[in-house]
Formats: sequence, C-alpha cells, structure tokens
Amino acid sequence: MTYLVTENCIRCKYQDCVSVCPVDCFYAGDPMLVINPDECIDCGVCVPECPADAIVAEDEDEDGYWLEINTQFAKVWPNIITPGEVPADADAWNGKADKREALNTNG
Repeated sequence: MTYLVTENCIRCKYQDCVSVCPVDCFYAGDPMLVINPDECIDCGVCVPECPADAIVAEDEDEDGYWLEINTQFAKVWPNIITPGEVPADADAWNGKADKREALNTNG
C-alpha cells in the first residue's frame, strides 16, 4: 500500500508533508503535490502533517483515480525535498469542492 495526495491539495499545495517524508517521495507541479507510489514506504508520517487532509492511504482511493494521478505526475514533475512557497490563496481553497477541474491531466 502507498499513500496518495488527493483533490484537496489542488490549489492549496501546503507542503508540511514534504519536511517529514523520510524518503523524499513528493513531487510538485501546478496546481498540487503528488507522491510517487513506487518510492513511498507506507510510513504514513505525512498524513497528520497535511493541514488540508489531502493525503490518504491507497485503499481509500476506491476507484483508483488518485493512484493514477500520483503515478502519472510523479514521472514528470520535479521531486521536492524541502517545502517551497505555499500559494497566497491556499487557505481560501482549502476545503472547496470540485477542484479536479483545475488539474490538467494531459500533463
């Protein structure tokens, strides 16, 4: 099992999770972070660090959508090992519904 970044990270992009990851498996792009499922060691230390509650265990991704998104973008987005700048309007986006449309799944 792996952990996955899900919809609520879109346009929030808090990065508290990055600083606690022991294997540096986070990747950043526009408009969110993702976890490389092949690098994640399933420790779960990132889950309580996410202010947006956007990280879930793979078995909570019932249709496999977020596993696909995390896998796809971890291949093309840059790896991050230290937190970067959080968008100025992150708090305004935290908890908003239907943010998937802001994610360009074509790369």
